[in-house]
Amino acid sequence: MTQSAQIGDGTRAVRAGLPEALKNEPTLPGPVFAAHFHLPGDVSGPYTYGRDDNPTWTHLERAIGELEAPGQEDVDTLVFASGMAAISAVLFSQLKAGDVVVLPSDGYQVFPLVRQQLTEFGIEVRTAPTGGDAQLDVLDGAKLLWIETPSNPGLDVCDVRRLAEAAHACGALVAVDNTLATPLGQRPLELGADFSVASGTKQLTGHGDILLGYVTCRDAELTASVRGWRKIVGAIPGPMEAWLAHRSLATLQLRAERQNANALALALALRDRDDIEGLRYPGLPDDPSHKIAAQQMRRFGCVVSFTLPTRARAERFMKALTLVDDATSFGGVRSTAERRRRWGGDDVSEGFIRFSAGAEDPDDLVADVLRALDEAAV
Repeated sequence: MTQSAQIGDGTRAVRAGLPEALKNEPTLPGPVFAAHFHLPGDVSGPYTYGRDDNPTWTHLERAIGELEAPGQEDVDTLVFASGMAAISAVLFSQLKAGDVVVLPSDGYQVFPLVRQQLTEFGIEVRTAPTGGDAQLDVLDGAKLLWIETPSNPGLDVCDVRRLAEAAHACGALVAVDNTLATPLGQRPLELGADFSVASGTKQLTGHGDILLGYVTCRDAELTASVRGWRKIVGAIPGPMEAWLAHRSLATLQLRAERQNANALALALALRDRDDIEGLRYPGLPDDPSHKIAAQQMRRFGCVVSFTLPTRARAERFMKALTLVDDATSFGGVRSTAERRRRWGGDDVSEGFIRFSAGAEDPDDLVADVLRALDEAAV
């Protein structure tokens, strides 16, 4: 049952997607492991074959839908095996040869591979950076606009309402990657998007042990096309992963509050240091993205980025950290950071650091980072 839009985020997170209470039944039913279901006679009912649907997915999909669009009965969510599976499902279910798609030039580092595949399928790809709403300049004739805000890893923010209105006026659909913000930080459908897409691998589930993606959409026809793509490709999550994700949602508000507070505390501690450049966090009042972010975001996320003078300095900094894991991805309860250039896909300098604040005590985390910076300078 969809929760009211009036309740708080914490209440919604712990109750989202739960079935009606039944005597002697668990609050959150365990994962259903089934490739097929009893199906005598004509095909009917919600569960027929494991690639099409699963009761464990259903509970999770309802839960995510309640977080993405509280109180909205007409919203559907589809879960996928990963964030890239969800992204691919929207792109390849909506686009065909001859169409035009607009992508962010500063988005997730796998997008160059996505662009290559789209181009090979005869789809024209245009790109523009997130900041300054630059994608407005290349919208003419587009079938789909893809927005990533805040952008990963640069943390630029664009005006989703403005871009969505312009795209719809041009006849284009709008998809927003909501991974970094999470539904507790931003609700793209309320801002005018047709699709809210995210990797549930990150802060949504928050423990760094699940690969998951999802697509939330209000239009039944669009949802059906994405569902059809999932069926054809088979990019489905396992029931155990879906159950673990739903279990993890209950602590989303608790985790997000601590992690986002830690990110702000770290950004404030770094803002006056002369050994770093390009500090970015949308929650900082003087960040270039803060004004727009404050208009459309309810929380500013757990990721901070900054640049050290050299690759060697950055590597010394990473090695000196004791409470922070050198790992990719972000959003986990344990802080992580990485020298992002090592992957080669992002347009960042050799000393660029993407830092994901975890749920450690803020004083401990900030002290560890400042000490590591001091040691790296020697």
